[in-house]
Amino acid sequence: MGRKVVFTDHSLYGFADVGSIHMNKPCSKLAPEQLSNEEIVIVVISRLVYRKGADLLVDVILEICRLHPNVRFIIGGDGPKRVRLEEMREKHSLQDRVDMLGAVPHARVRSVLISGHIFLNSSLTEAFCIAILEAASCGLLTVSTHVRGVPEVLPDDMIVLAEPDPGDMVNAITKAIDILPQIDPQTMHLRMKKVYSWHDVAKRTEIVYDRALRCSSQPLLERLSHYLSCGAWAGKLFCMVMLIDFILWHLLQLWHPDKDIEVVPDGTLANFLHKEMSWDPNENETLR
Repeated sequence: MGRKVVFTDHSLYGFADVGSIHMNKPCSKLAPEQLSNEEIVIVVISRLVYRKGADLLVDVILEICRLHPNVRFIIGGDGPKRVRLEEMREKHSLQDRVDMLGAVPHARVRSVLISGHIFLNSSLTEAFCIAILEAASCGLLTVSTHVRGVPEVLPDDMIVLAEPDPGDMVNAITKAIDILPQIDPQTMHLRMKKVYSWHDVAKRTEIVYDRALRCSSQPLLERLSHYLSCGAWAGKLFCMVMLIDFILWHLLQLWHPDKDIEVVPDGTLANFLHKEMSWDPNENETLR
């Protein structure tokens, strides 16, 4: 239809079907005192599924336990790959060094995070990863796979990145252990509080939509040419679907013309969000 499009990537696509392949305030207070560095606690809170790197986690935990006798793991989360982690723990007698919590209610996430020094994210694909923000706000140094939007989430001195490979992940964790004495949880929490706020998110979101609105509209033939270049068979299929949708759209316009559709009043997204966030429940309810 030639409409401008903004796509929000939540990284929820799997790898088991054609569609998936094609589309492929942090916590408020910290622990009362800094944890001892005599025992290093690495925290993992994640769904234990393939996309979250649960298989990768098995190899990484084994090697880290071998290299660093003072390291212990706390794993929160549930999923089909939990069995593999439990089997590894039993086989190598790591019950005293790998604590499996199972599913962690959101209300308990903070209490689990503040019991650790390092937060480990082993995702194979990730759009943003709010868990990293929560961990940093609780004062944990993060070790994460270098995938998608993860490098943009935290400043370089708050995160150690690694390729989704067991050897590289082990090296990154070892590096994180070495720089732990330089980490001040309270300072990290205050920095995170300044970097992320809903007002800042609203401003940046408005920039994205303004940029989309300024994009020039492509003619139908140019869009068809773009779809055709998507592959020998896929391109033809996309063009066919596009043409069917285009014809259907015009038929629907005849049945229900644009002039009969209510148009949103002029105004910026920032003004709207300002009204929403400054709403007083004692004022007129129609403001919402």
